[in-house]
Order: sequence, then structure tokens, then C-alpha cells
Amino acid sequence: SKLIRAFVPHARGMEGPMSHRAPLGPPSAARFHRRRTSGTRDERYRSDVHSEAVQAVLARHVERKVAVPMPSKRRSLVVQTSMDAYTPPDSSSGSEEEAGPGDDMSGMEHWMSRPSHLGPAHLGSTSSSSSSTQSGGSGNAGRLADSLAHTHISHLNHSAPPDVTGYSSDSSHSRPERHRMANMGTIARNTQKYGNAERMETGDGVPVSSRVSAKIQQLVNTLKQPRRPPLREFFVDDFDELLEVQQPDPNQPRPEGAEMMPVRGEALGVVTNWPPSLEAALQRWGTISPKAPCLTSLDTAGKPLYVLTYGKLWSRSIKLAYNILHKLGSKQEPMVRPGDRVALVFPNNDPVAFMVAFYGCLLAEVVPVPIEVPLSRKDAGSQQIGFLLGSCGVTVALTSDACHKGLPKSATGEIPQFKGWPKLLWYVTESKHLSKPPRDWFPHIKDANNDTAYIEYKTCKDGSVLGVTVTRIALLTHCQALTQSCSYTEAETIVNVLDFKKDVGLWNGILTSVMNMMHVISVPYSLMKVNPLSWIQKVCQYKAKVGCVKSRDMHWALVAHKDQKDINLSSLRMLLVADGSNPWSISSCDAFLNVFQTKGLRADVICPCASSPEALTVAIRRPVEDSSQPPGRGVLSMQGLTYGVVRVDTEERLSVLTVQDVGTVAPGGLVCVVKPEGVPQLCQTDEIGEFCVCSIATGTSYYGLTGMTKNTFEVYPVSSSGGLVSEYAFVRTGLLGFIGPGGLVFITGKMDGLIMVSGRRHNADDIVATALAVEPMKFVYRGRIAVFSVTVLRDERIVVVAEQRPDSTEEDSFQWMSRVLQAIDSIHGVGVFCLSLVPANTLPKTPLGGIHLSEIKQLYLEGGLHPCNVLMCPHTCVTNLPKPRQKQPEIGPASVMVGNLVSGKRIAQASGRDLGQTDDNDQPVMLQVKLRFLFLSEVLQWRAQTTPDHVLYTLLSSRGAVSSSLTCLQLHKRAERVAALLMERAGLQEGDHVALVYPPGIDLIAAFYGSLYAGCVPITVRPPHPQNISTTLPTVKMIVEVSHSACVMTTAVICKLLRSKEATATVDIRNWPPVLDTDDLPKKKPPALFKPTNPDGLAYLDFSVSTTGMLAGVQMSHNAVGAFCRSVKLQCELYPSREVAICLDPYCGLGFVLWCLCSVYSGHQSILIPPVELESNPALWLLAVSQLRVRDTFCSYSVMELCTKGLGLQTEALKARGLDLSRVRACVVVAEERPRMSLTHSFSKLFKDLGLHPRSVSTAFGCRVNLAICLQGTSGPDPTTVYVDMRALRHDRVRLVERGSPHSLPLMESGKILPGVRVIIANPETKGPLGDSHLGEIWVTSAHNGSGYYSGYGEEVLQSDHFNSRLSFGDTQTVWARTGYLGFLRRTELTDANGERHDALFVVGALEEAMELRGMRYHPIDIETSVIRAHKSIMECAVFPWTNLLVVVVELEGSEQEALDLVPMVTKAVLEEHYLIVGVVVVTDIGVIPINSRGEKQRMHLRDGFLQDQLDPIYVAYNM
Repeated sequence: SKLIRAFVPHARGMEGPMSHRAPLGPPSAARFHRRRTSGTRDERYRSDVHSEAVQAVLARHVERKVAVPMPSKRRSLVVQTSMDAYTPPDSSSGSEEEAGPGDDMSGMEHWMSRPSHLGPAHLGSTSSSSSSTQSGGSGNAGRLADSLAHTHISHLNHSAPPDVTGYSSDSSHSRPERHRMANMGTIARNTQKYGNAERMETGDGVPVSSRVSAKIQQLVNTLKQPRRPPLREFFVDDFDELLEVQQPDPNQPRPEGAEMMPVRGEALGVVTNWPPSLEAALQRWGTISPKAPCLTSLDTAGKPLYVLTYGKLWSRSIKLAYNILHKLGSKQEPMVRPGDRVALVFPNNDPVAFMVAFYGCLLAEVVPVPIEVPLSRKDAGSQQIGFLLGSCGVTVALTSDACHKGLPKSATGEIPQFKGWPKLLWYVTESKHLSKPPRDWFPHIKDANNDTAYIEYKTCKDGSVLGVTVTRIALLTHCQALTQSCSYTEAETIVNVLDFKKDVGLWNGILTSVMNMMHVISVPYSLMKVNPLSWIQKVCQYKAKVGCVKSRDMHWALVAHKDQKDINLSSLRMLLVADGSNPWSISSCDAFLNVFQTKGLRADVICPCASSPEALTVAIRRPVEDSSQPPGRGVLSMQGLTYGVVRVDTEERLSVLTVQDVGTVAPGGLVCVVKPEGVPQLCQTDEIGEFCVCSIATGTSYYGLTGMTKNTFEVYPVSSSGGLVSEYAFVRTGLLGFIGPGGLVFITGKMDGLIMVSGRRHNADDIVATALAVEPMKFVYRGRIAVFSVTVLRDERIVVVAEQRPDSTEEDSFQWMSRVLQAIDSIHGVGVFCLSLVPANTLPKTPLGGIHLSEIKQLYLEGGLHPCNVLMCPHTCVTNLPKPRQKQPEIGPASVMVGNLVSGKRIAQASGRDLGQTDDNDQPVMLQVKLRFLFLSEVLQWRAQTTPDHVLYTLLSSRGAVSSSLTCLQLHKRAERVAALLMERAGLQEGDHVALVYPPGIDLIAAFYGSLYAGCVPITVRPPHPQNISTTLPTVKMIVEVSHSACVMTTAVICKLLRSKEATATVDIRNWPPVLDTDDLPKKKPPALFKPTNPDGLAYLDFSVSTTGMLAGVQMSHNAVGAFCRSVKLQCELYPSREVAICLDPYCGLGFVLWCLCSVYSGHQSILIPPVELESNPALWLLAVSQLRVRDTFCSYSVMELCTKGLGLQTEALKARGLDLSRVRACVVVAEERPRMSLTHSFSKLFKDLGLHPRSVSTAFGCRVNLAICLQGTSGPDPTTVYVDMRALRHDRVRLVERGSPHSLPLMESGKILPGVRVIIANPETKGPLGDSHLGEIWVTSAHNGSGYYSGYGEEVLQSDHFNSRLSFGDTQTVWARTGYLGFLRRTELTDANGERHDALFVVGALEEAMELRGMRYHPIDIETSVIRAHKSIMECAVFPWTNLLVVVVELEGSEQEALDLVPMVTKAVLEEHYLIVGVVVVTDIGVIPINSRGEKQRMHLRDGFLQDQLDPIYVAYNM
């Protein structure tokens, strides 16, 4: 008996208080499975031994303290009773108070013990002394001592954030940090709107006092320790990032015993008076002893409701059998024939009607299928029951009167068809509704045969419901085996608390009882809820010999027995414990015996049994007469069990499982233990396996499912030598365990509850028990807790979902969660991926009140649980991420060039058409323009003379009407008056800078040309937003200052705005340059217009703020402006008779050039539509394009998005208004980013019905150094799309894949390269040229490149290489400008307009936006796309890195209650698709993510706003 030794724990009072509470520990690698639903309270799993183990484990961790950032929650989200529990906001780094050691939320210590930034002086003393002097009380949740908080935060090292993504650990050099952590809980924030959306500084100078950055630093410290399973050092810089394969632990325990031979139960005795079939038994008792009581049902007061005698059961069953066969349908076409399946739908408090219906079916030879009563149309899991009924071909449901009345009905009184159910005829079985059978009719009673007797339903782990077929011979043999092992005798009384529709309750309380003419007292669940002692009172009252209970019934009785005096249980000879095979039932059995021994209960009465729906009763402990031999016990090492090995734990470690035997194999059965996976090979004696049974008394199939039946009911175990154990088939029981000495059966778990994490097996029930043993014990509401596994990144991960008590505070919840993680980690050696708390009474339940596990898992996977608290620990669990990439040394130039030739890769370069060549439409007039006028101001003067009345500009109002227009002459005249204003009133000199602060419109254009006429340099500036002066005015002021503007020109309205109170409060008005109002211009002309002479002189400055918040002004020379206009003219074939609609912001880039410059150069008419007008009328732009029959139009992504979202449902109405887009041949999105394919696709798809040709939608690409590199234009091939491997892209490589292949990312060409532009792809580090289809930085050279950044401070040197770089080898002469964007060129099979093969340019993303994480380069948009797809409520998303943590901000569309659903969904999506662990998930309201006028997200402003606590988020989750 090396395996099992007798071990009897001292039985204690169940309610022993926990001596310590503790914080939590590190989960290690984790993944998982799930467990069966069982309706219970926490008591099912209560074990004193286990509770003490959990306490001890947690107590070990009390000494060391480490900070765990508590999530922040918006007040409206907090589920709690009193607001007083919350600390008021304060200005320091958190709300700090003294903390008690026990209830300290800082629990995740040893996840966090990498070195701190604190010196040794700050360590140790503070926390240990507070631990020793204070006792933890459950109300006082852990907070942080002031001094320690400040010490900690002041020592944060912001300048060099630690790399928490690497695996190197330097913890050997310094002692683990021991500080505690502030409760950063629900803090009412000042909700000032943040977002100087165009500030210069980025997030690096964030003030450290910010709560958020302190929390993030804590998280960083938390994560510094290396993950537990040490990973093998290997690195393959291959396209496939290899997920780590968990290597088996060389020291893991392995089975050593001999092969376990099959064990046979005792032979079935032959008893002369055993009936030939169960119906025969019923006939016998119904005729011999009609008055004998068969079944007593009780009401909710515990009074007998009805006593069913054997005579009544017999006569009613016959009556029902006759009616089923002859009264349903017509005589010719009966609805039910022998062998058909019929559903039995009876409530749990009506065993009498159920019993009559069941035996009526047996007598009619139809097959009863007992199921639960559907409570509503959408009952949890009722759909699956519908599947069972459908697959069994059920058309009739038998039910009782009361139940029929209680079913949900439609308005007409019809019972609706339940979701997923077949159409049923509901038939009430009460005698008064039935016809009397004729005297000559009698049921046909045969000997038991292989016909199906009944079908018992079974719910699988995934929620599907199967029907287990039991034949008549199996039914009879099972009753005989039970009679023999339980020594049932005639007229014995049995008290049954179990569900009589299935399982042990059906087999003993409905079937075997009739075979032996026993009297069953059926105690309904509803009575147990009111009076948990009721079953014990019935045992005493009826002097019952046998009781059928579950361990929860024993526990409830224990809790309630104190008020009872006269309890005497000496009549009991057997207490059958139906779930005795659950390892955790032993504590209930022990405690029950301990308390009731004094009330006449004998130790040998308690008889646990093991059973399963497939194999029926597998093993059962017999009631013995002499109780000298104690039952078998095993104290097993939990670690051994995870490796499937039985090891008796001799060292009294904490991590043990105590199991009791469930007796010996049932009579007539042959049992063996086989390996759970793969070939059913016999296990060794000390190995855990699945029990298989060979016996007549088992189920024979899953009805109608041959494939699954084969795997479960037709198993042929083999021995190690390869021979079959038996010629007969075995049935898998789904029970795991081993056979101990003396043939005793020990069960350690169920296959359904098995969770395989990194090759180790964990039992869901064991994890539940550990969680429920964590103080405060009553934290989980009614013990409603679910443990299951989900597959993330090719391994199982454990998820724990529990209902929290209605009165628990945020701090209680957080602490309990912390402790649970610690306890599970220490006892089971496994990490929890996600711990979710939901409000009380919100988990889906089974009809018997237990929680519905598969539904809960389904809700979790869909993001529909609506938790009120979530703690995720992906950093601890996920240990199979690919290795961080180490950069390989770059290859030298020579080898590349030779390599180029060897591999035949051409260098990646491409160019647009030559600007010199003349175009067919170039009329001689234009040639003159090109040759005669180098300057745009001269072109305007020439047009004013030659075509004075030709309209150049038309501005539309929000209604779509023309609000103003300008002809060549009008523009010239207005420009002259502006020049007069500048020269005379403002006294500006040639070369002075002028800031033009205008709304989009015609004034802006006149002011621009007026500045040129006066010889000044114009700078267009977006005016401040009247509703948002405080955030938009500083940007205006900054541009005016940085550009050294000598004066500001604007409209009267904006003049007033600049002088308003709000404006003076925001910026110092006194140091503005003079502000000129151009609404009243001088009447006279200037004496002489300025004649520019230097083509390389400055024409205008183009200022814009990048998405990272950097403000940069680019100098555009007169030469560049001319070349730019000419290039666009050629690409788009613009000439005076053309009309172009422009819906763009006219302040920078290509938008400004199209709005202000191109019409004057090419003479075409520009229809100007200010994008701001679309907010009030989204259809404005498209209606204008349609009505004015425009062929070419330009817009921005924000405009396109507004149309897609705002007009999505109005396409029919627009069609009716005559909207027709069939004339559009080019609709170009002007952008400085990778083309947003999903947006352009949805736009094309949406407006296809209105005539828009998908080919006409394309994009342009420009950047700071060259405002337009690509533009689709009118001729040339359509834009091409390629699919690249996202994993290769992270390694800076392009690998083309097929559409739809995993990890594929579609990229669309950014339009055709403009005439006069040359592009090359260079390595951003070495500046060497790259080959075709290689990823590198896009470099550009053209006549319209900018000539440099403008900075009045002489800092050009810093950025000089942006505008003039040379390749390090190859063509080292050409001067290139670096765009700062990564992309690649690819030669296609298509032909360009000039007959050459077409080179397509693909933009991947900006270098400054890209994030370097785990040594790889990630583009935020890719992660954001995955996140937005993760859940339907995510409207928008932005990501940014902070101290090597990935922060994900999502905008929630929906109620705040859904906010926490997003956390697991987001974390999982990013893990699966990008192999990245999200550090922080921030859930905010819609509109929090700042977006600039080009529709680009400003992630750095978002980061600053987050770190300075200005976002007012709904929830912030810090992933461990």
C-alpha cells in the first residue's frame, strides 16, 4: 500500500475562520479546459484541510509586499452600496492610507521581484514592521503608506524605461523590492477635455505625479521578473515567428508501477424471484400489493402531497399507455407507434406524474426521453435540448397539467416553439384527461430484450446535449446490480433528494425501487431551498433505511442542524452519496459524520458511488456490517496528479488532494483504467487514467450519433504487449482515477473538467475548490463560480468567472482576486489567464439552479458576460511567445550589389513621366504659360487679362447653393487690394511673413495671392475653433510665432474671437503681431505689384502638425510651386473647361495646393466644399458632385468616413433625390498614410448602387518633404492590391502571400507616381538602396520637393538629411529627400501610359509612428484593426507604447456595463494576431481619441492625455 495510506483528518467545525489573508502570487504558464455544470453553493467544495492549505500558502506571501496596480473605474460603473467607501480625489500620486497586511491588494509579489529603482535603504523595514504590528481586518483594504509611495514614485526611472519584454533577469544583483502600492481606485477626475491636439511636446516629459504613469511604472516593476518556465535560448530570424514549444520537464514524475490489470466486480447473484423485466415487476406488485406505497411526494412545507400506491401506478400507467398508442393521431395514422421517442417534461416537484408517464411509456413500448422544463423561450441551453429532441425524432411531449399551464404561451394561448426545438404536440397525462382503455386491451409485457428502454440526456463540456440509449436488458441488469450492491429488500423506505429524471436519482428512486417494491420519499429541490434539513427530518419521520443525496445536501444540513433537537439517524443503513466521486465530497462526508455520529449515524453508512450517464453505476461502496476496517483514503500530491501520476504525499505539503474510495466495481462489471488520450492502452498501477467498463448494465450508444458512439461505447483496451484485454467492447466513463489496494476505486476528476495547460493536467473542480477556500469565504455569491479553459495562442488558458456578493466593494473584489490568483498559482502551479467577477445573479443557470458552464464560456468568448471586475494575467500565463528578435548585423554594400546581380533582384526605383514632354491637351496657350511665366502671381495677372470672366472658384454653402464665386479678374482685383493693405497699412517689406487665419473659402485664396502681389510669404493657418478655444488657439499662436509672421490677416469674426475673454485667458494677447481684418479692404490699388525675380526664392510656408505632435513648416520655392502645379495638371489632365470638386481642408499639403494654386495655373474651375459643412449635411459633397456633373473630385479620409457612416442607411433616399455618381472617373483621397482599404472599399460598395464605379476610387500619397508623391490621375492602370505576411513585415521584410492566408495584410498601391518624381527604397539605417519588393524607407527626388524645414532658430542642421540625403553606395550623386515612411516598390505585369512595365509604390507606415516591441516593428494601424474587429462595441481604437508596455485605448459604443467585456477580447485578439501582450486597456467614451483634419489619429496626444489623467476613462485595466 505504497500508494494509499490511511489518513483521517481531524474533523473540524466547517466555519473555521481564516487566520490570515494574503495577497496573490504569480500564475505560471497557463491554459485550460472546463468543468461540468453543477448546481451548488460554495459548500460543495468546502474542505477544511484544503482551506488550511490555502491559508498557509497565502500566509507565506504576507511578508513580501509588491505593488499591483488596481484598475481605475469611472464612478458610474462601480457596483457597490455606499459611496462613502471611496477615498476622495487628491493631488498626490494616489489615495494613500495606512494598510493592513492581510487585506492588501498588492499581492502579486513574486511576479514582481525584479530589481527596483529603490536603494537598499528604502527596503525591508517599513513593510515588515507594519505587517507585524497590524492585524488585517476584511474591511480595511490595502492602501499605501504616504512616505513609501513618494519614495517609490520619486525613484521611478523615466528616462530609460526597463525592457519588460525581454527575458533577461538581473534580479541576482539586488534584493527584491518590497514596497506596497497605492489604491489607485475609483478617483473622481477633473474632466477637463485634453487635447491641445497640435502641441509640440510629446509624451516624454510627462509629469511623474500623474496617477496613471505611477500605475504604469508599478506594472512595469511587476513584470520585470522573468517568466517562470525558462525558455530555451534559440533564435531563428525566419518568416515564421516560432511559438515556443513547451519542453517537458526532465524531472517530472513518471509512473513506475506494473501494468494495472482489469478488475472484475462480484458476479450477479441469481435470485429466484427477480422479475424477467421491470414492467413485469410493476405488474406483479400492482396486482399482488396494490395498497403498498410506492412514492410519496412532498409540498414546499414538507407535508406529504400525494402517496402513489403500486396499484395506482399500475392502473394509471396502463391507461396512459393505451392513450399514447391509440388516442394520438387517427386510427389509420397513429402519431406514436412502439419504438418511437416521446419527451417527458415534468417539473422537479412532481415525481408522481413523472413516474406514471415513465412507466406508461415502458408499457406502451415507446421510448421516454426525460428533459428539463423550459422556463422561457431563451433558456440557457434549451437550444441544445432542442437538438436532442430533433435528433431523437420526438414529436410528442408528455407533461402535467400544472406544468402545461406554467409554460410560456403566445397571445393566442399556443405554446411557442422554443428556440431550436422541433414542432411538438403537448399532451397532458393527468388521468382525468385520458380515456379508459377497453376491457380487452392489455399492454404487451415481454422479457427484457435489446430494444431501447429510455434515453437519458447528458450535457457535454461544450454545452451540446446527447441522448444516452439504455436498452431494456441493460435497465433490468442495472437494477439487479444496484439491488445486490445496496442489499435492497422489499418494502424498505428510501429518501431521495436527487433529481429523479436522470442519473442516480432515476436509477434508485424510480427504477430499482419498483423492482423491489420499495417506498420512495421524494424531497423536491424547492423544499430543500426553504428547509435544508427536510431530508433528515423525513429519514427520522419514516425511519428510512436508505438516503440518496449529494454532498451539498449534507453540507446544507450541517449548516442548519443547530436548531434541531430530536434527530435520530440510527434507522439509516445506507447513505448513498451520488457525487462521492468528486474529490471534494470527502470533506462534506467527514464533517457530516462528525456532527451526526452523536445522533445515531454509523460511519459505515456513508456510501459514495461513482457513475456516469454512459456507464451508469461504475462503483459503489457497500454498507458493511462490521465497521472495523476504515474506508480507504489517499493523500495525493497535486503536482504528481498534474503529470497523471499517483504519489502519496508524505511531506504534508500544502499542495495535496485527499481522495476517498468509492468502493468496489459494481456487480457484473469488468473495469480497467486506460490512458486518457490516444490508443486506449492500460495504465500502470500508479498512473491516472480513464475508467472503462464492460458490463451489460451500461448505455449502448449516443442516440443517432454513430461516430461519437464508436469512440465512447465501443472501446477495446489493449495491454502494453499490444493484445486486447477482452473480446467485448468497453464503455468510457469520463471518470479519471486509479484502482487502489483491495480493488478500491479512487476518482480524482472527470474528463469534462480536465484542463491541459502546457502538457500538465489540471482539474477544473480542484481549481474551483481552491478559489472558494480563499478568504473571505463568502465572497463568491452562493458559490457560483465557473472554471473553464479557452485556447489562446495554441495552448489552453484558464478562465475563472464568479458572481460577487452584492455588498462587496471595489477593494474587496480586487483583493479577493489577487489572493485567488496567488492561491491557484501556489497550490496548482498554474496561472490564471483571466479572472472575471460578475454581479450577483447574472450568470446563466441550469433548470436546477446550478450555473450553466458552457453558456458562461460562450458568453465569455462573445464578450457578453458584462463583468464588474476583471483581472487578466497574460504576462504570467503566456510563456510560449516567440523569442524577442535580435537585430542581425547589416550586410555590407559590396555583397548586396553582387547579390543583386546574382539573385536577379533589380534595385527598387521608379519614376513618373518626364515633366518636359508635352501632353496632347497642352494647347499652345499653356506652352506659353510654361515658358513665359515662372511665377504663379504672373500667371494670375495673365489670366485676368486674357480670360477675365472665366470662373476659377465656386464656394458652396451647407445647403449646396453657390455662396460665392471668383472669376480671374475678380481674384486679381481682390488680391491687389489685399496687397495695398499689406504694403500701406501694415507697412510690410518684401520677404515678410504673413499668417493667413481664414475659414476654408474664397477670402483665403484672395489673401494668398494678395501676399504674393505684395512680395510677402504667406502661411495658411487653421482658425481656432470657437467651441474649443483653449485647445486650438495655442496651436495658432505657436505657428504664428515659429513662422516669425510680421502680421496676421483674418476676417472680422475671427478678429473678434482672437480678442475674446476666452482667448485672452488661453494665450497672452499682448505679444501677437498686428492683426489685419480683410473684410473692409482699401478701395485703391497698390502703386506697383511686386515682381519676383528669384525662382528659388520662398513662395510660401507649409505648416502642419504630424500625428506624433511635431509642428514643422516646409519651405516651398516658386520653382517648386510651378513644378507641382504642372505635375498635377499633367497627371489629372486639367485645363480650363474642366471642373473639379474639392472637399478638403485648405491649410497644408496637397489639400492647400488643390484649393488655392492649381486652378490659377491650369485654369480649371474648382468647386470648393468646406468639409466642416458636411457635419450638418453629410450628403453635400456627393450631391454637389452629382448635380454639377463633376468628373474629378478630391476628399480626405474624414470626409469619406463621414459619408460612409452618415449616409449608410440613406442610399435609397439619395437615389430618389436623383443622386448619380456614374460620371465620376476619379475620386481621390488625399492622405499622408497607408491607404485605408477597408474604408475605401466600404465607400465604393455603399455608393455602387448610385453609379459610383469602384475603379474610380483611389488614394494619393504625400508627406512633409514632398507634398504629393503619388496621385492616381486619369490614365494608367488601376491601383493594384497585394497581400503581405504581417509576421514578416514585423521583421522589416515583405513576403507576398495569397489573399485570405493566415496573418495576411492587404496593401493597396498609393496611386501613380506623379510626373517629374523619382522614388527609391533605401535602408533607413545604412542608407543603402534595396531591391524590388524589399521594405525600406521611401526616398524621393523631384522639382517640387520642399527646400527644407523653416525654423527661425537656425536648427536646420538637425533635419538637413530629410531634404538632402545621398545613398551610401550605388548612385551616390543624386540628392534625395527622406519621407520618413516605410514602403516598397513592386514591378507589376501592367503597362504604364508610356508603354513601360508599371512600378507600384506601396506605403506601409510612418517610421515615427511605428512601435518597436520585442525587437520587432509594429504599425499601430495593424494592431488597431485587430482590436476593432474583436468586439462589436468597439467603435474606434488607438494604441501607443509606454515604457515598453503596449497601451490600447478603445472607444466604447454601448452601455458602460459592457466596458469590461472588452478587456479579455482585446487582450486575446492582440495576442493571437500579433503575439503581443497588452499591458494596459483603457476604455473611454466615443470621441476621446483625437483626430486631426486629415482624419489621422493623434496617438501621442492621446498618450499625453492618458498619462496626465485627462481622459476620464470608463475603465482602465492593468494586465498582469
